[in-house]
Amino acid sequence: MSLLLARRSPVTALAVCAAALALTAPAAAAPEPAVAPAALLPYQDASLPVPDRVTDLLSRMSLDDKLGQMTQIEKDALVPQSDLAAYRIGSVLSGGDSTVSPNNAQTWADTYDSLQRTALATPLGIPVIYGIDAVHGHNAVRGATLFPHDIALGATRDPALVQRIGRAVAEEVSGTGIDWDFAPCLCVARDDRWGRTYESYGETPELPSALTTFITGLQGDALGAGPASVLATAKHYLGDGGTAGGVDQGDTKVSEAELRAVHLPPFKEAVRRGVGAVMLSYSSWNGVRSHADRYLVTDVLKGELGFTGFVVSDWAAVDQLDGRSGFTGAEIRTAVDAGVDMVMVPHDYKKFLTLLRGEVTAGRIAVSRIDDANRRILTKKFQLGLFEHPLTDRSYTATVGSAAHRELARQAVRASQVLLKNDGGVLPLPKSAKLFVAGKSADDIGNQSGGWTVGWQGRSGPVTDGTTILQGIRAAVTDPSRVTYDRYGNGVDSSYRAAVAVVGETPYAEGRGDRPGGLGLDQEDLSTLARLKASGVPVVVVLVSGRPLDVSARLPDWKALLAAWLPGTEGGGVSDVLFGDHAPTGRLPVSWPRTSAQEPVNDGDGKDPLFPYGYGLTYSGTGPAPAPGTCTARMRTTSSWPGGHQAEVTVENTGSVALTGWSVDWELGGSRINSLWNGSLGTADGRVTVRNAAFNGSLAPGATASFGFTADGSAGTPAPHCAGS
Repeated sequence: MSLLLARRSPVTALAVCAAALALTAPAAAAPEPAVAPAALLPYQDASLPVPDRVTDLLSRMSLDDKLGQMTQIEKDALVPQSDLAAYRIGSVLSGGDSTVSPNNAQTWADTYDSLQRTALATPLGIPVIYGIDAVHGHNAVRGATLFPHDIALGATRDPALVQRIGRAVAEEVSGTGIDWDFAPCLCVARDDRWGRTYESYGETPELPSALTTFITGLQGDALGAGPASVLATAKHYLGDGGTAGGVDQGDTKVSEAELRAVHLPPFKEAVRRGVGAVMLSYSSWNGVRSHADRYLVTDVLKGELGFTGFVVSDWAAVDQLDGRSGFTGAEIRTAVDAGVDMVMVPHDYKKFLTLLRGEVTAGRIAVSRIDDANRRILTKKFQLGLFEHPLTDRSYTATVGSAAHRELARQAVRASQVLLKNDGGVLPLPKSAKLFVAGKSADDIGNQSGGWTVGWQGRSGPVTDGTTILQGIRAAVTDPSRVTYDRYGNGVDSSYRAAVAVVGETPYAEGRGDRPGGLGLDQEDLSTLARLKASGVPVVVVLVSGRPLDVSARLPDWKALLAAWLPGTEGGGVSDVLFGDHAPTGRLPVSWPRTSAQEPVNDGDGKDPLFPYGYGLTYSGTGPAPAPGTCTARMRTTSSWPGGHQAEVTVENTGSVALTGWSVDWELGGSRINSLWNGSLGTADGRVTVRNAAFNGSLAPGATASFGFTADGSAGTPAPHCAGS
């Protein structure tokens, strides 16, 4: 069996036979009885090249078949479910608040398989492709691993780590059957008042461009070329992070030169990586909606950049083009002619299909445009192996919320922490100290996970499984009884070594998250902080937020400030840094404003922020944290045997300037290195550090070097960190 076919469970014999034999059945007909087919049709032959299979299938499709492939509908809008087959629907999605009951991986997989079997009962047996917003893990599923949101991953400056996260997300998504992720968001956030700032990796095009490695993690080196390959989506094309005033779905009023310099590069890199889908933005560019902009979608994206995947609209965005509720034929024609291949309807699919059919039969939308859209969509379905293996690969279901994925998320949390202030070296905290913990986000998994967490806007409280920051603190100290917690700071006195205040934003997503009136702390946070200050105890602030907040007036009251962003379910990663198990290495992916009135403030604009882009302290002194983004390290096990293994590490200069040296370090995890070549070895406190040899320390941008070693013990899943010099 080829790797192309290895990612999903095989279709049942009944479905195969129905697809092969019922080629002339009417839209509402039941599938034919199961009878062994005499021979495969060309499009069913996995040994043929994908373009040949697509051509053959297109030749057999009616207009209704083709229009159905261009239609994506919300799962819960399917009433009855048989409409999926009757209307030849090509794609289903779960929106931000769409769920299953009970909400667990098994139910999601069962739901997916039920829908897929319905689709396979159509005459041609074309499988659906199912999309979902798994934007920081498989966040619709209770119990899934939730990673830090994108702004935190931008602070890591670690493309290799982000790729590993993409792979973990692909496994968890695959375990529920779903084959299409509406991620990553490649917006370049230029105004922190925008409610989607946390969905951006950072304010410069270089950061999201570098972290398109998430796409490779989701899809693999090539779509469908290995197990658990999930279609990635580059969104939102184009310029949604640059709207005037940071208004969601607003207008990006910039020149074409600025649009190309700031907002286009991440999409160009995504196309180079082979991203399968691109989702358009609700926003406009100089008054023209993205969903109506043929120049940007067809001429630039598909033509100039050479994008060969398919373009999908955002939720009901086509219905917004004329500013009135309800689809019109003119709106649909405008969007399809602009280059939209699949329309996220998401509810009134009957009206949408009627209008789309009318535009085509009247000649207002060319059949060639319909065929082009279908060719793009079907190509991805074939590449994913959906025709051969359309059902859930249950071998991945157990990976949802697995210990290995949670450990990876914890690593991402600690790598994303940005230390902004540390007067007197109050951090790291002694594990034996008597500590007071306060703040509304100290013991709240919902707050620390943010929006898009078991619901579109997210919510406070125990919304899913994980470790809160307070639980992480108690697990880290030598005596948990010496940690006192009160949300509001009541009961603090001078007997405590320090007071840790975990404050910041409560969950939100697009629209509701816009803050044009300012980015200050809320009244509860201010009152809590005032109580802690009055005690005279040194105050350490852990800021849980999806963007920089206006803190400059309060900063003198605090001994330390740690930007924890929205860390997700693994709060232990925050305590790893607070207590010095790992020194902070995160660097700001955005400029931190002095006041809300300074927004927008961005690197290179001549303004003087409170903390500049790229700022971050560490514990090794008062200087800045090392720059892990200048190089990356990839480790692979080349051989293993009982009690030992051999591995190779490749170091790559991912920066824009030459390196004169590099080092890589990781936790030994009980292993012991016996021999090492092409580098110098040092070990201390359970960690190993490898520095370059004399002959391989100088690396030009894009160049690589490697070293290898043998070791006792299990290879495990080491996570190298690379610091260039």
